Amino acid sequence: MIISMLGKEQSFAAPVVVRDIIAAMAPEYLNTALGCFRGGKALELREAVSESCVLHPITYQNEEGRRIYERSLRFVLLLALHRVLPESDVRIEHSIGYGVYMRLLDRDATQEIVSALQAEMEQIVAEDLPFIREKWSRERAIQYFMRTGHEDKTRLLAYRPYDYFPMYLCGGIAEYFYGVMLPSTGYVSAFHLRLQRTGMVLQMPSPDDPAHASPFVSRPKILECFAQSNRWCDILGCLNASDLNDMTVCGELPQFIRINEALHDQSIGEIAQGVFRRKAKAVFVAGPSSSGKTTFSNRLCIHLRVLGLKPVLVSLDDFYLDRDAIPLEADGQPDLEALSALDVPLLRDCVAGLLRGEMVMMPKYDFTVSKRAEKMYPLQLFQDQILVMEGIHGLNPALHEGFDPALICRVYISELACLNLDHHNRIRTTDARLLRRIVRDHQFRNTPPEDTLNMWNSVRRGEEKWIFPYQEQADFVFNSALHYELAVLKRYAYELLKEIPPENPVYLSSRRLLKILHYILPATEEAMRDIPPLSLLREFIGGCTLYQ
Repeated sequence: MIISMLGKEQSFAAPVVVRDIIAAMAPEYLNTALGCFRGGKALELREAVSESCVLHPITYQNEEGRRIYERSLRFVLLLALHRVLPESDVRIEHSIGYGVYMRLLDRDATQEIVSALQAEMEQIVAEDLPFIREKWSRERAIQYFMRTGHEDKTRLLAYRPYDYFPMYLCGGIAEYFYGVMLPSTGYVSAFHLRLQRTGMVLQMPSPDDPAHASPFVSRPKILECFAQSNRWCDILGCLNASDLNDMTVCGELPQFIRINEALHDQSIGEIAQGVFRRKAKAVFVAGPSSSGKTTFSNRLCIHLRVLGLKPVLVSLDDFYLDRDAIPLEADGQPDLEALSALDVPLLRDCVAGLLRGEMVMMPKYDFTVSKRAEKMYPLQLFQDQILVMEGIHGLNPALHEGFDPALICRVYISELACLNLDHHNRIRTTDARLLRRIVRDHQFRNTPPEDTLNMWNSVRRGEEKWIFPYQEQADFVFNSALHYELAVLKRYAYELLKEIPPENPVYLSSRRLLKILHYILPATEEAMRDIPPLSLLREFIGGCTLYQ
Protein backbone atom coordinates (compact mmCIF):
# COMPACT_ATOMS: atom_id res chain seq x y z
CA MET A 1 0.00 0.00 0.00
CA ILE A 2 1.05 3.61 -0.59
CA ILE A 3 0.95 6.18 2.20
CA SER A 4 1.12 9.91 1.46
CA MET A 5 2.25 12.32 4.16
CA LEU A 6 3.40 15.94 3.94
CA GLY A 7 3.84 15.76 0.18
CA LYS A 8 5.83 12.50 0.24
CA GLU A 9 4.84 8.95 -0.68
CA GLN A 10 6.14 5.65 0.64
CA SER A 11 5.21 2.01 0.22
CA PHE A 12 4.43 -0.12 3.31
CA ALA A 13 3.38 -3.72 3.84
CA ALA A 14 -0.09 -3.75 5.41
CA PRO A 15 -0.90 -3.40 8.22
CA VAL A 16 1.38 -0.75 9.70
CA VAL A 17 0.93 1.32 12.87
CA VAL A 18 0.50 5.10 12.53
CA ARG A 19 3.44 5.86 14.81
CA ASP A 20 5.72 3.69 12.65
CA ILE A 21 4.56 5.56 9.54
CA ILE A 22 5.46 8.87 11.19
CA ALA A 23 8.86 7.49 12.22
CA ALA A 24 9.58 6.47 8.63
CA MET A 25 8.11 9.42 6.73
CA ALA A 26 8.20 12.39 9.13
CA PRO A 27 10.68 11.68 11.96
CA GLU A 28 10.68 15.37 12.84
CA TYR A 29 7.11 14.82 14.13
CA LEU A 30 7.94 11.72 16.15
CA ASN A 31 8.07 13.57 19.48
CA THR A 32 5.23 16.00 18.78
CA ALA A 33 2.58 14.01 16.89
CA LEU A 34 -0.47 13.06 18.96
CA GLY A 35 -2.26 11.19 16.16
CA CYS A 36 -2.93 11.54 12.45
CA PHE A 37 -5.73 12.90 10.31
CA ARG A 38 -7.02 10.61 7.57
CA GLY A 39 -9.50 12.71 5.67
CA GLY A 40 -12.08 13.80 8.22
CA LYS A 41 -11.09 11.17 10.80
CA ALA A 42 -8.51 11.10 13.60
CA LEU A 43 -6.35 7.99 14.03
CA GLU A 44 -4.56 7.02 17.23
CA LEU A 45 -0.77 6.67 17.14
CA ARG A 46 -1.08 2.93 17.81
CA GLU A 47 -3.83 2.41 15.22
CA ALA A 48 -3.06 0.11 12.29
CA VAL A 49 -3.51 1.27 8.69
CA SER A 50 -4.33 -1.42 6.13
CA GLU A 51 -4.94 0.47 2.90
CA SER A 52 -3.44 3.30 0.89
CA CYS A 53 -4.34 6.75 2.20
CA VAL A 54 -3.18 10.29 2.90
CA LEU A 55 -2.16 11.05 6.49
CA HIS A 56 -1.29 14.30 8.21
CA PRO A 57 0.22 14.49 11.71
CA ILE A 58 -1.92 15.93 14.50
CA THR A 59 0.06 18.12 16.90
CA TYR A 60 -0.81 20.19 19.94
CA GLN A 61 -1.23 23.18 17.62
CA ASN A 62 -4.36 21.48 16.23
CA GLU A 63 -7.63 21.76 18.14
CA GLU A 64 -8.03 17.98 17.90
CA GLY A 65 -4.51 17.49 19.26
CA ARG A 66 -5.34 19.51 22.36
CA ARG A 67 -8.53 17.48 22.83
CA ILE A 68 -6.57 14.21 22.57
CA TYR A 69 -4.12 15.50 25.17
CA GLU A 70 -6.89 16.61 27.52
CA ARG A 71 -8.77 13.29 27.31
CA SER A 72 -5.63 11.36 28.16
CA LEU A 73 -4.71 13.74 30.98
CA ARG A 74 -8.22 13.48 32.41
CA PHE A 75 -7.77 9.71 32.64
CA VAL A 76 -4.51 10.24 34.55
CA LEU A 77 -6.37 12.50 36.98
CA LEU A 78 -9.18 9.96 37.45
CA LEU A 79 -6.67 7.19 38.11
CA ALA A 80 -4.84 9.40 40.63
CA LEU A 81 -8.12 10.13 42.39
CA HIS A 82 -8.89 6.39 42.45
CA ARG A 83 -5.56 5.79 44.19
CA VAL A 84 -5.57 8.75 46.58
CA LEU A 85 -9.29 9.09 47.44
CA PRO A 86 -10.96 5.89 46.22
CA GLU A 87 -14.25 6.79 47.90
CA SER A 88 -14.48 10.19 46.14
CA ASP A 89 -15.60 11.26 42.69
CA VAL A 90 -14.95 14.42 40.70
CA ARG A 91 -17.06 16.52 38.37
CA ILE A 92 -15.09 18.00 35.46
CA GLU A 93 -16.92 21.20 34.60
CA HIS A 94 -15.54 23.91 32.33
CA SER A 95 -12.52 25.57 30.77
CA ILE A 96 -10.74 28.44 32.41
CA GLY A 97 -8.02 29.70 30.06
CA TYR A 98 -5.87 26.68 29.21
CA GLY A 99 -7.09 24.86 32.28
CA VAL A 100 -10.15 22.85 33.26
CA TYR A 101 -12.05 23.54 36.48
CA MET A 102 -13.34 20.59 38.50
CA ARG A 103 -14.72 19.91 41.96
CA LEU A 104 -14.91 16.91 44.26
CA LEU A 105 -18.49 15.77 44.78
CA ASP A 106 -18.20 14.78 48.43
CA ARG A 107 -15.95 17.47 49.88
CA ASP A 108 -14.19 20.77 49.24
CA ALA A 109 -10.73 20.52 47.74
CA THR A 110 -7.80 21.46 50.00
CA GLN A 111 -4.16 22.18 49.28
CA GLU A 112 -3.26 18.86 50.91
CA ILE A 113 -5.59 16.96 48.53
CA VAL A 114 -4.38 18.88 45.48
CA SER A 115 -0.72 18.26 46.32
CA ALA A 116 -1.36 14.54 46.85
CA LEU A 117 -3.18 14.27 43.51
CA GLN A 118 -0.42 16.22 41.70
CA ALA A 119 2.23 13.86 43.11
CA GLU A 120 0.21 10.76 42.19
CA MET A 121 -0.39 12.04 38.66
CA GLU A 122 3.35 12.58 38.24
CA GLN A 123 3.92 9.01 39.43
CA ILE A 124 1.35 7.65 36.95
CA VAL A 125 3.01 9.55 34.09
CA ALA A 126 6.39 8.15 35.15
CA GLU A 127 4.93 4.60 35.12
CA ASP A 128 3.97 5.13 31.45
CA LEU A 129 0.89 2.91 31.77
CA PRO A 130 -0.82 1.95 28.48
CA PHE A 131 -4.33 3.12 27.63
CA ILE A 132 -5.88 -0.13 26.42
CA ARG A 133 -8.78 0.21 24.02
CA GLU A 134 -11.50 -2.47 24.09
CA LYS A 135 -14.88 -2.84 22.44
CA TRP A 136 -17.59 -3.15 25.09
CA SER A 137 -21.30 -3.71 24.84
CA ARG A 138 -23.55 -1.12 26.40
CA GLU A 139 -24.82 -3.73 28.89
CA ARG A 140 -21.28 -4.63 29.99
CA ALA A 141 -20.43 -0.95 30.52
CA ILE A 142 -23.61 -0.33 32.50
CA GLN A 143 -22.86 -3.30 34.76
CA TYR A 144 -19.30 -2.06 35.31
CA PHE A 145 -20.38 1.46 36.23
CA MET A 146 -23.11 0.12 38.51
CA ARG A 147 -20.47 -1.87 40.41
CA THR A 148 -18.17 1.14 40.69
CA GLY A 149 -20.94 3.48 41.88
CA HIS A 150 -21.10 5.77 38.83
CA GLU A 151 -24.87 6.22 38.59
CA ASP A 152 -24.45 9.23 36.29
CA LYS A 153 -22.84 6.99 33.64
CA THR A 154 -25.35 4.14 33.96
CA ARG A 155 -28.22 6.60 33.49
CA LEU A 156 -26.53 8.22 30.49
CA LEU A 157 -25.73 4.92 28.77
CA ALA A 158 -29.39 3.94 29.00
CA TYR A 159 -30.00 6.62 26.35
CA ARG A 160 -27.09 5.58 24.11
CA PRO A 161 -28.40 4.63 20.63
CA TYR A 162 -25.62 2.14 19.82
CA ASP A 163 -24.96 -1.28 21.39
CA TYR A 164 -21.14 -1.23 21.24
CA PHE A 165 -18.52 1.46 21.76
CA PRO A 166 -14.82 1.79 22.70
CA MET A 167 -13.81 1.73 26.37
CA TYR A 168 -10.35 2.52 27.68
CA LEU A 169 -8.63 0.65 30.51
CA CYS A 170 -5.65 1.88 32.50
CA GLY A 171 -4.31 1.05 35.94
CA GLY A 172 -7.28 -1.07 36.92
CA ILE A 173 -10.09 1.32 36.00
CA ALA A 174 -12.16 1.73 32.84
CA GLU A 175 -13.56 4.90 31.24
CA TYR A 176 -15.09 6.06 27.99
CA PHE A 177 -14.22 9.28 26.22
CA TYR A 178 -15.58 10.89 23.07
CA GLY A 179 -12.58 10.68 20.79
CA VAL A 180 -9.18 9.04 20.37
CA MET A 181 -6.55 8.77 23.10
CA LEU A 182 -2.76 8.70 23.37
CA PRO A 183 -0.96 5.35 23.68
CA SER A 184 0.06 5.72 27.34
CA THR A 185 0.24 7.99 30.37
CA GLY A 186 3.85 8.96 29.61
CA TYR A 187 2.67 11.24 26.80
CA VAL A 188 1.01 13.78 29.13
CA SER A 189 3.85 15.01 31.29
CA ALA A 190 3.06 18.74 30.98
CA PHE A 191 0.37 19.72 33.51
CA HIS A 192 -0.17 21.36 36.86
CA LEU A 193 -3.00 20.89 39.35
CA ARG A 194 -3.81 23.90 41.54
CA LEU A 195 -6.35 24.74 44.20
CA GLN A 196 -9.00 27.24 43.07
CA ARG A 197 -11.69 28.26 45.52
CA THR A 198 -13.23 25.00 46.73
CA GLY A 199 -12.28 23.15 43.56
CA MET A 200 -9.23 22.54 41.36
CA VAL A 201 -7.90 23.71 38.02
CA LEU A 202 -5.93 21.28 35.87
CA GLN A 203 -3.57 23.47 33.85
CA MET A 204 -2.51 22.21 30.43
CA PRO A 205 0.00 23.65 27.95
CA SER A 206 -0.79 26.48 25.60
CA PRO A 207 -0.37 25.87 21.84
CA ASP A 208 2.69 28.13 21.93
CA ASP A 209 4.52 25.98 24.50
CA PRO A 210 3.33 22.36 24.45
CA ALA A 211 6.17 21.20 26.71
CA HIS A 212 5.05 23.08 29.83
CA ALA A 213 1.85 23.74 31.72
CA SER A 214 0.57 27.22 30.95
CA PRO A 215 0.58 29.83 33.72
CA PHE A 216 -2.73 30.22 35.53
CA VAL A 217 -4.58 33.42 34.65
CA SER A 218 -7.13 34.46 37.24
CA ARG A 219 -10.61 35.14 35.85
CA PRO A 220 -12.76 35.69 38.95
CA LYS A 221 -15.73 37.21 37.10
CA ILE A 222 -15.99 34.29 34.67
CA LEU A 223 -15.55 31.79 37.50
CA GLU A 224 -18.31 33.46 39.48
CA CYS A 225 -20.61 33.35 36.46
CA PHE A 226 -19.95 29.63 36.10
CA ALA A 227 -20.52 29.17 39.83
CA GLN A 228 -23.88 30.94 39.55
CA SER A 229 -24.87 28.72 36.64
CA ASN A 230 -23.87 25.61 38.59
CA ARG A 231 -26.06 26.80 41.46
CA TRP A 232 -28.89 27.09 38.93
CA CYS A 233 -28.16 23.53 37.80
CA ASP A 234 -28.50 22.38 41.41
CA ILE A 235 -31.71 24.36 41.86
CA LEU A 236 -33.15 22.99 38.64
CA GLY A 237 -31.99 19.44 39.34
CA CYS A 238 -30.27 19.23 35.95
CA LEU A 239 -26.53 18.54 36.05
CA ASN A 240 -26.13 15.98 33.27
CA ALA A 241 -27.73 14.95 29.98
CA SER A 242 -29.65 12.11 31.64
CA ASP A 243 -31.39 14.63 33.94
CA LEU A 244 -32.55 16.60 30.90
CA ASN A 245 -33.68 13.42 29.15
CA ASP A 246 -35.66 12.30 32.19
CA MET A 247 -37.56 15.60 32.10
CA THR A 248 -38.35 15.06 28.42
CA VAL A 249 -39.60 11.52 29.06
CA CYS A 250 -41.71 12.56 32.08
CA GLY A 251 -43.25 15.58 30.33
CA GLU A 252 -41.53 18.07 32.66
CA LEU A 253 -39.53 19.87 29.96
CA PRO A 254 -42.10 22.67 29.38
CA GLN A 255 -41.95 23.69 33.03
CA PHE A 256 -38.16 23.41 32.99
CA ILE A 257 -38.06 25.78 30.00
CA ARG A 258 -40.21 28.33 31.85
CA ILE A 259 -37.90 28.27 34.88
CA ASN A 260 -34.79 28.58 32.67
CA GLU A 261 -36.25 31.60 30.91
CA ALA A 262 -37.31 33.20 34.20
CA LEU A 263 -33.75 32.93 35.50
CA HIS A 264 -32.47 34.55 32.29
CA ASP A 265 -34.93 37.40 32.57
CA GLN A 266 -34.05 37.92 36.22
CA SER A 267 -30.34 38.16 35.37
CA ILE A 268 -30.93 40.65 32.54
CA GLY A 269 -33.07 42.72 34.88
CA GLU A 270 -30.31 42.74 37.50
CA ILE A 271 -27.78 43.94 34.91
CA ALA A 272 -30.19 46.72 33.87
CA GLN A 273 -30.51 47.75 37.52
CA GLY A 274 -26.72 47.85 37.79
CA VAL A 275 -26.43 50.06 34.70
CA PHE A 276 -29.15 52.36 36.06
CA ARG A 277 -27.48 52.70 39.48
CA ARG A 278 -24.18 53.64 37.84
CA LYS A 279 -25.92 56.40 35.83
CA ALA A 280 -24.08 55.24 32.73
CA LYS A 281 -24.70 56.91 29.36
CA ALA A 282 -23.22 54.12 27.21
CA VAL A 283 -23.31 50.33 27.52
CA PHE A 284 -20.95 48.19 25.45
CA VAL A 285 -22.09 44.58 24.97
CA ALA A 286 -19.49 42.10 23.72
CA GLY A 287 -19.09 38.36 23.43
CA PRO A 288 -17.98 35.57 21.10
CA SER A 289 -19.91 34.22 18.14
CA SER A 290 -23.39 32.82 18.79
CA SER A 291 -23.60 34.09 22.34
CA GLY A 292 -26.90 35.83 21.64
CA LYS A 293 -25.55 39.40 21.78
CA THR A 294 -28.27 40.87 19.57
CA THR A 295 -31.24 39.44 21.46
CA PHE A 296 -29.61 40.16 24.81
CA SER A 297 -29.04 43.79 23.83
CA ASN A 298 -32.65 44.16 22.76
CA ARG A 299 -33.90 42.61 25.99
CA LEU A 300 -31.54 44.80 28.03
CA CYS A 301 -33.11 47.80 26.30
CA ILE A 302 -36.57 46.60 27.38
CA HIS A 303 -35.46 46.39 31.02
CA LEU A 304 -33.84 49.83 30.79
CA ARG A 305 -37.16 51.18 29.47
CA VAL A 306 -38.88 49.75 32.56
CA LEU A 307 -36.47 51.84 34.66
CA GLY A 308 -37.45 55.02 32.85
CA LEU A 309 -34.58 55.25 30.36
CA LYS A 310 -34.86 55.47 26.58
CA PRO A 311 -32.09 53.30 25.15
CA VAL A 312 -30.69 53.74 21.64
CA LEU A 313 -29.35 50.47 20.21
CA VAL A 314 -26.40 50.66 17.79
CA SER A 315 -24.35 47.84 16.26
CA LEU A 316 -20.57 48.09 16.06
CA ASP A 317 -20.93 46.36 12.69
CA ASP A 318 -22.05 49.70 11.24
CA PHE A 319 -18.48 50.92 11.73
CA TYR A 320 -16.95 48.29 9.45
CA LEU A 321 -14.57 49.57 6.79
CA ASP A 322 -15.42 48.94 3.16
CA ARG A 323 -14.54 45.34 2.27
CA ASP A 324 -11.56 46.34 0.09
CA ALA A 325 -10.02 48.25 3.04
CA ILE A 326 -10.28 45.40 5.56
CA PRO A 327 -6.95 43.69 6.38
CA LEU A 328 -6.43 40.18 5.04
CA GLU A 329 -5.66 36.95 6.88
CA ALA A 330 -2.82 34.64 5.85
CA ASP A 331 -5.16 32.81 3.46
CA GLY A 332 -6.03 36.06 1.67
CA GLN A 333 -9.54 36.32 3.12
CA PRO A 334 -10.73 39.54 4.85
CA ASP A 335 -10.07 39.37 8.60
CA LEU A 336 -13.53 40.41 9.76
CA GLU A 337 -12.69 39.55 13.39
CA ALA A 338 -9.82 42.06 13.66
CA LEU A 339 -10.28 45.37 15.45
CA SER A 340 -8.66 47.03 12.43
CA ALA A 341 -11.67 45.93 10.35
CA LEU A 342 -13.57 48.73 12.12
CA ASP A 343 -13.18 52.47 11.63
CA VAL A 344 -12.04 52.93 15.22
CA PRO A 345 -11.29 56.69 15.02
CA LEU A 346 -14.78 57.38 13.64
CA LEU A 347 -16.37 55.17 16.29
CA ARG A 348 -14.56 56.94 19.12
CA ASP A 349 -15.42 60.37 17.70
CA CYS A 350 -19.10 59.44 17.44
CA VAL A 351 -19.32 58.01 20.96
CA ALA A 352 -17.36 60.93 22.45
CA GLY A 353 -19.73 63.40 20.80
CA LEU A 354 -22.78 61.51 22.03
CA LEU A 355 -21.44 61.43 25.59
CA ARG A 356 -21.00 65.21 25.39
CA GLY A 357 -24.63 65.57 24.33
CA GLU A 358 -23.76 66.67 20.80
CA MET A 359 -25.53 65.81 17.57
CA VAL A 360 -23.35 63.42 15.56
CA MET A 361 -23.68 61.80 12.16
CA MET A 362 -23.74 58.01 12.47
CA PRO A 363 -22.72 55.54 9.74
CA LYS A 364 -24.81 52.66 8.43
CA TYR A 365 -23.16 49.64 6.82
CA ASP A 366 -24.69 48.08 3.75
CA PHE A 367 -23.87 44.37 3.96
CA THR A 368 -25.40 43.69 0.55
CA VAL A 369 -22.50 45.52 -1.10
CA SER A 370 -20.00 45.29 1.81
CA LYS A 371 -19.61 49.05 1.98
CA ARG A 372 -20.67 51.91 4.20
CA ALA A 373 -23.87 53.51 2.99
CA GLU A 374 -23.39 56.99 1.55
CA LYS A 375 -26.15 58.47 3.66
CA MET A 376 -25.48 58.86 7.39
CA TYR A 377 -28.08 59.62 10.04
CA PRO A 378 -28.09 62.15 12.92
CA LEU A 379 -28.14 60.99 16.55
CA GLN A 380 -28.12 62.83 19.84
CA LEU A 381 -28.49 61.50 23.38
CA PHE A 382 -30.84 63.48 25.58
CA GLN A 383 -30.91 63.35 29.37
CA ASP A 384 -33.15 60.28 29.63
CA GLN A 385 -31.43 58.38 26.82
CA ILE A 386 -28.64 55.79 26.96
CA LEU A 387 -26.52 54.32 24.18
CA VAL A 388 -26.34 50.51 23.91
CA MET A 389 -23.63 49.30 21.48
CA GLU A 390 -23.20 45.59 20.72
CA GLY A 391 -20.39 43.88 18.85
CA ILE A 392 -17.47 41.54 19.38
CA HIS A 393 -15.01 44.37 20.21
CA GLY A 394 -17.16 46.11 22.80
CA LEU A 395 -14.77 45.37 25.69
CA ASN A 396 -11.59 46.37 23.85
CA PRO A 397 -9.97 49.29 25.75
CA ALA A 398 -9.00 50.86 22.42
CA LEU A 399 -12.66 51.82 21.92
CA HIS A 400 -12.96 53.55 25.30
CA GLU A 401 -9.79 55.67 25.42
CA GLY A 402 -10.50 59.18 26.61
CA PHE A 403 -14.07 58.47 27.76
CA ASP A 404 -15.14 59.19 31.32
CA PRO A 405 -15.23 55.70 32.95
CA ALA A 406 -18.17 56.80 35.08
CA LEU A 407 -20.31 57.15 31.94
CA ILE A 408 -19.56 53.64 30.57
CA CYS A 409 -20.71 50.12 31.43
CA ARG A 410 -19.31 46.99 29.82
CA VAL A 411 -21.20 43.70 29.59
CA TYR A 412 -19.65 40.39 28.58
CA ILE A 413 -22.04 37.73 27.29
CA SER A 414 -21.21 34.15 26.41
CA GLU A 415 -22.78 30.73 26.22
CA LEU A 416 -21.07 29.19 29.26
CA ALA A 417 -22.59 25.72 29.08
CA CYS A 418 -22.76 23.94 32.43
CA LEU A 419 -24.65 20.80 31.42
CA ASN A 420 -22.38 17.74 31.28
CA LEU A 421 -22.84 14.40 29.57
CA ASP A 422 -21.78 12.84 32.87
CA HIS A 423 -19.50 13.90 35.72
CA HIS A 424 -16.32 13.08 33.76
CA ASN A 425 -17.35 14.20 30.26
CA ARG A 426 -18.13 17.88 29.92
CA ILE A 427 -19.82 19.62 27.03
CA ARG A 428 -17.49 22.38 25.91
CA THR A 429 -18.88 25.88 25.63
CA THR A 430 -17.37 26.23 22.16
CA ASP A 431 -19.26 23.12 20.99
CA ALA A 432 -22.52 24.48 22.38
CA ARG A 433 -21.98 27.79 20.57
CA LEU A 434 -21.03 25.95 17.39
CA LEU A 435 -24.32 24.04 17.45
CA ARG A 436 -26.19 27.33 17.79
CA ARG A 437 -24.32 28.83 14.86
CA ILE A 438 -24.84 25.79 12.62
CA VAL A 439 -28.58 26.01 13.21
CA ARG A 440 -28.74 29.78 12.69
CA ASP A 441 -26.54 29.77 9.58
CA HIS A 442 -28.63 27.02 7.99
CA GLN A 443 -31.95 28.60 8.97
CA PHE A 444 -31.30 32.22 8.06
CA ARG A 445 -28.09 32.52 6.03
CA ASN A 446 -28.49 29.62 3.62
CA THR A 447 -25.13 28.30 4.84
CA PRO A 448 -24.67 24.50 4.94
CA PRO A 449 -23.22 23.08 8.17
CA GLU A 450 -19.97 22.03 6.50
CA ASP A 451 -19.28 25.69 5.59
CA THR A 452 -19.95 26.82 9.16
CA LEU A 453 -17.69 24.08 10.49
CA ASN A 454 -14.99 24.97 7.99
CA MET A 455 -14.86 28.62 9.09
CA TRP A 456 -15.08 27.88 12.81
CA ASN A 457 -11.32 27.65 13.40
CA SER A 458 -10.90 31.14 11.95
CA VAL A 459 -13.71 32.43 14.17
CA ARG A 460 -12.07 30.84 17.21
CA ARG A 461 -8.69 32.39 16.41
CA GLY A 462 -10.35 35.79 16.29
CA GLU A 463 -12.04 35.20 19.64
CA GLU A 464 -8.78 34.14 21.28
CA LYS A 465 -7.11 37.30 20.04
CA TRP A 466 -9.83 39.94 20.24
CA ILE A 467 -12.45 38.87 22.78
CA PHE A 468 -11.28 36.49 25.51
CA PRO A 469 -8.33 38.65 26.68
CA TYR A 470 -10.82 41.36 27.70
CA GLN A 471 -13.42 39.24 29.52
CA GLU A 472 -12.42 40.50 32.94
CA GLN A 473 -12.76 44.13 31.78
CA ALA A 474 -16.53 43.67 31.99
CA ASP A 475 -18.60 45.29 34.71
CA PHE A 476 -21.24 42.58 34.30
CA VAL A 477 -21.09 39.03 32.94
CA PHE A 478 -24.16 37.28 31.51
CA ASN A 479 -24.33 33.56 30.79
CA SER A 480 -26.60 33.07 27.80
CA ALA A 481 -26.65 29.26 28.13
CA LEU A 482 -30.06 27.67 28.55
CA HIS A 483 -29.95 24.29 30.25
CA TYR A 484 -32.62 22.90 27.93
CA GLU A 485 -31.24 24.16 24.62
CA LEU A 486 -29.48 21.00 23.44
CA ALA A 487 -32.82 19.18 23.36
CA VAL A 488 -34.09 21.92 21.04
CA LEU A 489 -30.98 22.24 18.89
CA LYS A 490 -30.99 18.48 18.28
CA ARG A 491 -34.26 18.87 16.36
CA TYR A 492 -32.49 21.16 13.88
CA ALA A 493 -28.85 20.04 13.79
CA TYR A 494 -28.83 16.25 14.13
CA GLU A 495 -29.90 15.24 10.62
CA LEU A 496 -27.85 18.03 9.03
CA LEU A 497 -24.67 16.79 10.69
CA LYS A 498 -25.38 13.17 9.80
CA GLU A 499 -25.32 14.10 6.10
CA ILE A 500 -21.64 15.15 6.17
CA PRO A 501 -19.63 12.32 4.54
CA PRO A 502 -16.46 10.77 6.04
CA GLU A 503 -14.24 12.16 3.30
CA ASN A 504 -15.18 15.75 4.18
CA PRO A 505 -12.38 17.50 6.15
CA VAL A 506 -14.95 18.70 8.75
CA TYR A 507 -16.28 15.18 9.31
CA LEU A 508 -14.34 14.88 12.59
CA SER A 509 -15.96 18.03 13.96
CA SER A 510 -19.40 16.92 12.83
CA ARG A 511 -18.96 13.52 14.52
CA ARG A 512 -17.87 15.20 17.74
CA LEU A 513 -21.09 17.20 17.82
CA LEU A 514 -23.14 14.15 16.87
CA LYS A 515 -21.61 12.20 19.77
CA ILE A 516 -23.01 14.85 22.11
CA LEU A 517 -26.43 14.85 20.46
CA HIS A 518 -26.57 11.03 20.45
CA TYR A 519 -27.23 11.22 24.18
CA ILE A 520 -29.84 14.01 24.06
CA LEU A 521 -33.52 13.35 23.47
CA PRO A 522 -35.14 15.92 21.16
CA ALA A 523 -37.59 18.38 22.70
CA THR A 524 -41.25 17.53 22.20
CA GLU A 525 -43.64 19.73 20.21
CA GLU A 526 -45.36 20.64 23.47
CA ALA A 527 -42.05 21.81 24.94
CA MET A 528 -41.21 23.82 21.81
CA ARG A 529 -44.39 25.85 22.27
CA ASP A 530 -43.14 26.96 25.70
CA ILE A 531 -40.04 28.70 24.32
CA PRO A 532 -41.04 32.37 24.63
CA PRO A 533 -40.78 34.70 21.61
CA LEU A 534 -38.08 36.81 23.32
CA SER A 535 -35.91 33.83 24.28
CA LEU A 536 -32.24 34.15 23.32
CA LEU A 537 -32.59 30.74 21.72
CA ARG A 538 -35.08 32.21 19.22
CA GLU A 539 -32.17 34.14 17.68
CA PHE A 540 -30.94 30.78 16.37
CA ILE A 541 -34.08 28.72 15.76
CA GLY A 542 -36.41 31.52 14.65
CA GLY A 543 -39.66 32.93 15.96
CA CYS A 544 -38.20 35.91 17.84
CA THR A 545 -40.75 38.74 17.71
CA LEU A 546 -38.01 41.34 18.25
CA TYR A 547 -37.06 41.04 14.58
CA GLN A 548 -40.50 40.88 12.98
